Amino acid sequence: MRDVEELRYAILALQREGNRALAAGLKPIGVTPAQAEVLRVLEDNEPLTLAGLGDLLLCETGTGPSRLVDRLVTQGFVVRTTDPSDRRSVRLTLSAPGREAARQVAQVEAALYTAMDELSAGTPVDSTLVLLRAMLAPFPSGAVLDRRTGRLPV
Repeated sequence: MRDVEELRYAILALQREGNRALAAGLKPIGVTPAQAEVLRVLEDNEPLTLAGLGDLLLCETGTGPSRLVDRLVTQGFVVRTTDPSDRRSVRLTLSAPGREAARQVAQVEAALYTAMDELSAGTPVDSTLVLLRAMLAPFPSGAVLDRRTGRLPV
């Protein structure tokens, strides 16, 4: 097996394991990992339009953000309002229960990141991030990640 092939499978396997752990932690909150990402993005950037939200999501593309938002609106976590400066535009914000859910999601994520730190046994991740950023750079998800981390303007 070539090193780049093993790297691809290692990333895929780690992503699956992380998503399983995240999904288990989110179950009591009643949201999926993709819905949790929406809550956290809104918490950090609200108000957002659906397009603005989509520009910051890694979990979904295409019609995905719309379905995610619809479900979160139904759950009472997200509120849609008409933008007062442009009546054709809809703004998305968190409701009070949505803010609480986002706070709980942040706690679940923090526990996951602590576990990941422990699994890495203190090995610095800087060089791995440099490699992954370089490999992601030509792809749309690389730009999304750059916007999320502040390396590109939103």
